[in-house]
Amino acid sequence: MHAIIIGSAAGGGVPQWNCRCPVCRMAWEGDPQVKHRTQSSLAVSPDGARWVLINASPDLRQQIVATPALHPGDGLRHSPIAAVVLTNGDVDHIGGLLTMREGHRFGLYGTKEILDALAGNRIFDVLSRQSVLRQATELDQSFEPVDGLSVTLFPVPGKVPLWQEGAETDIGAATETTVGAMIEAGGRRLAYIPGCAAVSDALRSRLRGIDALLFDGTVLENDDLMRTGVGSKTGWRMGHVPMNGDEGSIAALSGVPVRQRVFVHINNTNPVLIENSIERRRVEQAGWMIAHDGMVISL
Repeated sequence: MHAIIIGSAAGGGVPQWNCRCPVCRMAWEGDPQVKHRTQSSLAVSPDGARWVLINASPDLRQQIVATPALHPGDGLRHSPIAAVVLTNGDVDHIGGLLTMREGHRFGLYGTKEILDALAGNRIFDVLSRQSVLRQATELDQSFEPVDGLSVTLFPVPGKVPLWQEGAETDIGAATETTVGAMIEAGGRRLAYIPGCAAVSDALRSRLRGIDALLFDGTVLENDDLMRTGVGSKTGWRMGHVPMNGDEGSIAALSGVPVRQRVFVHINNTNPVLIENSIERRRVEQAGWMIAHDGMVISL
């Protein structure tokens, strides 16, 4: 299996267009300790020729340009991207679909709830139904978006996208609105979970023995946004489990046997993005890597 993290940041990227939090300020000023990052997406392939995107971020065109494996290669119109699989309906995971409106044929997969959210917004009708086959998938039922690569979507604790929130929002329920993707090819298994509100016993059991885990690293502490002064929401309120804390992902997943652990979907306020920071070193000492754009996962 081939896997490339083509986008490693949370919504807004690093630096965010209107942000001067400590991390973004370093990025704007060209400090080499902070890499620029685009919004989260993963590209996977069974053979290096046919690729599947897990989520399509608003930065997709930039990500394709930066990733030679995704460049068009044959004829007048071509793309090695054969399918897109969605793990939720967040803007940072679906906005890039609008970039793919030029008539290229590909499969679009997601749960019924996620695809219904797209269907309810007419702007996504620019994706021709004749070229883009939307295929609703059942939870815990494997499918092959390309031959030789199997994907299984499974529920994780989460919430509806921000743009679908009402007066009251259910946070932490494991439903069709927020899912993880278990990807298998060539006898290897990779789990991609860019959004997760809590680490449950069911999730721990599912992840045992996999080759690579790419997991929600949005915030270091539950109050990251408040500490930097850019917001009032906690990680939990946004539907993201923090890295640290007794119930944080590092502690909750510490006893789960996994060969590689990588944090993805990292918010611009998270100090682990500063390469020589104390926070970064502590996370790495706990056995985790911090994703960057273009990072290849060796399986």
